Amino acid sequence: MKGPVLTWAMLPAVLLFAGFSDTKHRNSSSAIEVANDPANWLMYGRTYDDQRFSPLNQINEQTVANLGLVWSQELDTTRGLEATPIVEDGVIYTTGSWNVVYAMDAKTGKMLWQYDPAIDRSRAYFLCCDAVNRGVALYRDKLYEGTLDGRLIALDKRAGTVLWSTQTTDVTQAYSITGAPRIAKGMVVIGNAGAEYGVRGYISAYDAETGKMAWRFYTVPGDPAHGFENKDVARAAKTWTGDKWKNGGGGPPWDSIAYDPALDLLYFGTGNATAWYRALRGGGDNLYTACIVAVHASTGELAWYFQPTPGDNWDYDATQMLMQADLKIGGRVRNVLMQANKNGFFYVLDRKTGEFISGAPFVSGITWATRLDSKSGRPIEIPGIGGAEPTLISPDPFGAHNWYPMAFHPATGLVYVPAKTGGQMVHMPNSKWKYDLNAQNKGLDDSYDGALYAKAAAMPAETGELLAWNPVTQKEAWHANSPVVETGGVLSTGGNLIFQGRADGMLVAYRATDGKQLWQFDAGTGIMAPPVTYTVNGVQYVTVMAGWGGGPGLFNAPGSGPVKPGYGRILTFAIGGQAKLKVLPFGPQGPPPMPQLTYDSSPQLVHRGAQIFNSSCMLCHGLNAVGGSLPDLRYSSKDMIESLDQILLDGVFAPVGMPSYKKILNAQDVKALQAYIVARARESATASPDKPKP
Repeated sequence: MKGPVLTWAMLPAVLLFAGFSDTKHRNSSSAIEVANDPANWLMYGRTYDDQRFSPLNQINEQTVANLGLVWSQELDTTRGLEATPIVEDGVIYTTGSWNVVYAMDAKTGKMLWQYDPAIDRSRAYFLCCDAVNRGVALYRDKLYEGTLDGRLIALDKRAGTVLWSTQTTDVTQAYSITGAPRIAKGMVVIGNAGAEYGVRGYISAYDAETGKMAWRFYTVPGDPAHGFENKDVARAAKTWTGDKWKNGGGGPPWDSIAYDPALDLLYFGTGNATAWYRALRGGGDNLYTACIVAVHASTGELAWYFQPTPGDNWDYDATQMLMQADLKIGGRVRNVLMQANKNGFFYVLDRKTGEFISGAPFVSGITWATRLDSKSGRPIEIPGIGGAEPTLISPDPFGAHNWYPMAFHPATGLVYVPAKTGGQMVHMPNSKWKYDLNAQNKGLDDSYDGALYAKAAAMPAETGELLAWNPVTQKEAWHANSPVVETGGVLSTGGNLIFQGRADGMLVAYRATDGKQLWQFDAGTGIMAPPVTYTVNGVQYVTVMAGWGGGPGLFNAPGSGPVKPGYGRILTFAIGGQAKLKVLPFGPQGPPPMPQLTYDSSPQLVHRGAQIFNSSCMLCHGLNAVGGSLPDLRYSSKDMIESLDQILLDGVFAPVGMPSYKKILNAQDVKALQAYIVARARESATASPDKPKP
């Protein structure tokens, strides 16, 4: 039966290096040698090595105690903010939810302009992990951003007007873009996302002036009947079995892209295959999924590849940050590429050849592999661990380290990693899985209700930390424990400081040499994005975006600690800052009211509703209906619950990001969800006041 018609108003509230020069254009976004100017932050990782180190030292271990807020700017969102702000000559360029681009005065926070690309929010279902993106790239007089609907857009940096726009993906497929573009040799390089929805991954380069595509590198093979694009794709095809190309294959480069101008090599990491489980794909290494890939920037031709997790079985993407450095290893200086992979191992590779130099676990409790082969770097998997039977695996799919950028400090020689230990995954392939272009295609069995869940719950709680890692010795130097599991991106500075935000909203400064905490500030909302630092008129500033969400924020796993969902903002600090931050209350307070509804509450229907919720709804509304950044459905009004069919089947809220599920769910599924939401609300409303609400 249809409920009342809904309206939107009812929604609940370093070793740095120079490269080529461009004397015609002085600004450092077009001249690599000027990119090392510490007054600005001109690239995703500040310089092409992506070390996220700034030599600025006005803010240092002696003065940081006097660091204070200078200004803050609310960004009208409660969703995740993951962007690295780009700063040039006193102007900040950054992005918020749904790809809105902002230009602000770095000294005052005054909004200079903003641009909204008008993303079709009804496509929100085809976004893996929130309406997030990681920022813009700057080159000459243009800004570039990749959008959630697959466009690459060039904006005039002074006015925010569109100069050109090109569609980089097939709009009939579930592609998206969440990563920041990379500039290389006058080209804009961009990847894409969508492995869970069965896309075929690739990375593309476009002329920065015109938007014309220069080359494209596919990360997985396509239909062999049409021939392979080149010998490298043909080589990859030999590592696949059957006709999995019909499912797209996966392997999208959804985040890190790095560039070495001296070698003219682009490096990028690729995502998981479709489906997650190799038992459903037929075996093989499945190149080039879960790989670190190097291509020649001029042509897009393969230079080398290294696969941290061959035949990936656990969503261990290799898309985490790729960092360059020159390290003395074995008595000689090696030009290396480093990654702290999702799979729990820290890798050091020769960035010219891809040779495996070393690797070691940087977290404890890894249960899928015992070690890495000392010559090839190939993991030695525990026998039988990747089969079709349910298994408990660590790290979990969010990884021992995810997309949050790490940083390097040339004085200490340490890499500072946002690390996690103890996450457990119940590995449960669905032998009856079939590809569905309208659904997520992980291939997991959402009907599994076995003892492994209880075993996982009895394991020690997952923990988060800032890890100082020596990449030469492959050993920990120190770590700083975190009260929350999720800790954000990292900044290192010449002031012997490491800055990092956390899910509890704290921006923290540590001493780089020993990890002693020297300063903290409560940003009011959880922080995922990495801070940046720069100067304006000789004054050093630190800027960070605070906005809790993304995959972990929406999933809202139990045991995550005192996370702070809330309203997103950008904050800027300097020595002597005296501004006050006013944080508005967010989300429901206290237990939900007892629902005044009568539904079929049979255990069978509620159980079915739980299965549907935790397969189709939890990625946005939280595991077991405990919401975080988006509405907690246990607090839904009577009208809202009665109108769930209009929301899920008719898509009445699609314009604001709640898409229709009519191709996935039916009327009986909606009834089961209604019963489950009501049951969860009643359970939470009657919970003991001296215990955490479930």
